[in-house]
Amino acid sequence: MRMSFEPGAPPPDGFIPLCVPEIRGNEWRYVKECLDTGWVSSVGAFVDRFEKDMARQAGARHAVAAVNGTAALHVALLVAGVKPDDEVLVSTLTFIAPANAVRYAGAWPVFMDAEPDYWQMDPQRVADFLEKACQWQNGELRNRSTGRRVKAIIPVHILGHPVNLTPILELARKFNLVVIEDATESLGAKYEGRPTGSLADMACFSFNGNKIITTGGGGMITTDNEAWARRAKYLTTQAKDDPVEYLHNEIGYNYRLTNMQAAMGCAQLEQLDDYVAKKRHIAKTYVQAFKELPGITPMREAPWAFSNFWLFTIRVDAKQFGRNSRQLLKALAEKKIQTRPLWQPLHLSPAHAGCQPQPCPTAEMLYENCLSLPCSVGLKDSDLARVCRETTGFSRPDQTAAEG
Repeated sequence: MRMSFEPGAPPPDGFIPLCVPEIRGNEWRYVKECLDTGWVSSVGAFVDRFEKDMARQAGARHAVAAVNGTAALHVALLVAGVKPDDEVLVSTLTFIAPANAVRYAGAWPVFMDAEPDYWQMDPQRVADFLEKACQWQNGELRNRSTGRRVKAIIPVHILGHPVNLTPILELARKFNLVVIEDATESLGAKYEGRPTGSLADMACFSFNGNKIITTGGGGMITTDNEAWARRAKYLTTQAKDDPVEYLHNEIGYNYRLTNMQAAMGCAQLEQLDDYVAKKRHIAKTYVQAFKELPGITPMREAPWAFSNFWLFTIRVDAKQFGRNSRQLLKALAEKKIQTRPLWQPLHLSPAHAGCQPQPCPTAEMLYENCLSLPCSVGLKDSDLARVCRETTGFSRPDQTAAEG
């Protein structure tokens, strides 16, 4: 059963969506200010303010707004010096955007498996690839199989939990690689006490409608490198060299965030701490509800991590639970509860079939067995209890799940 409703229409009675925006602060007032003053396009006071607020939140010196998270990743790769036919290491278990951005730059993604404990990019797989599958040639690191230069790493903090970055950053320094955090899902999360967005050479955020804060669309690049920030702003604003005569010395992009979107972002960011607290409350409730439920393993938080639990996810052992993840999805859908599998691992995606094959068994296992549960910031405790109750009620531990 596919649960859906017409865009703009109210959801059906009793429907519990997976993850929807929460609008409850100064959004109306700030957007109205844009409308009243006429500052609605890609320049304005709220764009500047949102950049400053995001830099402060991420613990970075600079922030550059972009039209969405994918555009931010594209520009970050260009700023990092990624060239056509370079290679970039990318998490395989993630939404497709970072791999697409690599291809926009004319480069090739090399997909890295997830680790089994926290489901993030596996530092050991990164080490194995760089140390065993690559070699130095004329002062550059090159993939032995393809001959291409390896230039950067994009670890993706999936589901709101940070990647174990220390070993990856050490490898990057050893092999002279740029690290770009894909922090699109992890705003408000921390790694070893530091906020995501300040841990690597650059970071990129998304403010899509289902993220922990939203501007409807929108993205952001954060970095401590002032020259890179200037370059990013230049490229996102059509590479304009003379704003009076409209002179352009190179190809730029129409990637600038609008003032109206930034106004909404400012209002949303004011509430981030409350939103993270609610996400963590939801996660704690799920963990408590399922702690003795056979076949259900809730996502974990590493001792070095502070997760925002953006999209709370469970792993379903079909033999112990009695249903597989897709059967549970269908059963919950019948109860008007929306859930979602994880993304197809990118090394399996037909869109990226031309990339060098890499074994990624952990990501494939997680894709087959994981399911994300409702976790909107505005989720009522009564609806949260209903999800727990219905999920628990579908357990059939004495039976073997049939094929879904």
